[in-house]
Amino acid sequence: MLSRKGLIPEDYLLTRLAEDVLQPKFKTKQRKARFVAKNGTCNVAHTNIREQGRFLQDVFTTLVDLKWLHTLLIFTMSFLCSWLLFGMIWWLIAFAHGDLDQKGDDFVPCVTDIHSFSSAFLFSIEVQVTIGFGGRVITEECVSAIVILILQNIVGLVINAIMLGCIFMKTAQANRRAETLIFSKHAVITVRNNKLCFMFRLGDLRKSMIISATVHVQVVRKTVTNEGEIVPLDQIDIQMDNPVGTNSIFLVSPLIISHVIDKNSPLYDLSAADLQQEDIEVIVVLEGVVETTGITTQARTSYLSDEILWGHRFVPTVSEEDGMYAVDYSKFGNTVKVATPSCSARALDEAGGMESVRLKESSGASVRRRTRHQDTKEL
Repeated sequence: MLSRKGLIPEDYLLTRLAEDVLQPKFKTKQRKARFVAKNGTCNVAHTNIREQGRFLQDVFTTLVDLKWLHTLLIFTMSFLCSWLLFGMIWWLIAFAHGDLDQKGDDFVPCVTDIHSFSSAFLFSIEVQVTIGFGGRVITEECVSAIVILILQNIVGLVINAIMLGCIFMKTAQANRRAETLIFSKHAVITVRNNKLCFMFRLGDLRKSMIISATVHVQVVRKTVTNEGEIVPLDQIDIQMDNPVGTNSIFLVSPLIISHVIDKNSPLYDLSAADLQQEDIEVIVVLEGVVETTGITTQARTSYLSDEILWGHRFVPTVSEEDGMYAVDYSKFGNTVKVATPSCSARALDEAGGMESVRLKESSGASVRRRTRHQDTKEL
């Protein structure tokens, strides 16, 4: 989404294109529809909503949620309709009082210089937007005109408050800030600190920080309960590996968020072969407060099973140059292959962990070397 809108440097765009070419592609069965798209939009259609009136009970939120074209149309029509309505009222007041007829010099009209509906419409605009050209003036002759003057000013202020507030909220929506919060295209599963871990990378392209940033990760998949109930979208929370025990992060430079696949993880029984057959989706939600505006923002993405690379690791992007740390976003999504057991985390724990696997591999390699050495001597 960022590459289409041109919000990141060209060299990063080239890197993202290179990722599409260099990363391995897995031929898998037809996947189900994803729950959250890569750009963060939710792939959910709400149908058969019978109580449509509930949206009108929250008019302001409904106006903010509308498309820009519809919002600008309502913005324009709200002022035009109010001007026309009160223009009609001013014309009726002038008609009832006889101001439209030619009178003598001693006649005092309700509003001076109103001779037709056009002049009443112009006076309505002058009253509501407080232009005051000075040609048409209300007098103390008609009490009804004074009441309408007060009423139109109040209605105009209410319309200004609602519509300008709606325009402001649309321009300051939190999802605009989320355009510069980026996620790696692929997630990886590899060994970190002798534990099998699920990892992805996220970063912020702006210098202004996201305060109190938190990351929430869920696994969405179809499950069947013990009673036989089918849950098509079972959302299971997974805990991120954080030393302070929370999901808060300090997002100054790109971070690799890690989840240790242990016995409490929904990925505990997943092996490299099972990964390509399972219909799972990992949803990542980054939430925090924008430093410059104080508005809470949220960025989302998801990873399907064929977007999770087994046995890969992210390359470093931060280096120290001239006394400061430099971030190379051209390497943001790059990964390299590393030696990783293809078995599940459960099988790895049952085998005694990574240390036992390494000992078995080293002993097996020694046996193979001795066998080859003996075969060479016999020849």
